[in-house]
Amino acid sequence: MTNENKKQSEIAGRHYQVEDMEKNDQISSGFAETHEQVSDHFFSGTVDQLINHQENKTE
Repeated sequence: MTNENKKQSEIAGRHYQVEDMEKNDQISSGFAETHEQVSDHFFSGTVDQLINHQENKTE
């Protein structure tokens, strides 16, 4: 396996990790952004989002 193939295999095998939020490389930034979007979408239809919305309301 060539060096380029090894690098591609490492990238393809990666998944989101909490540390990706702090890293500045393109792959980590993409993982962090995608994770945030999926998380936001998931919670938008749950009770958790309603609770968060109510807690942030100013009366």
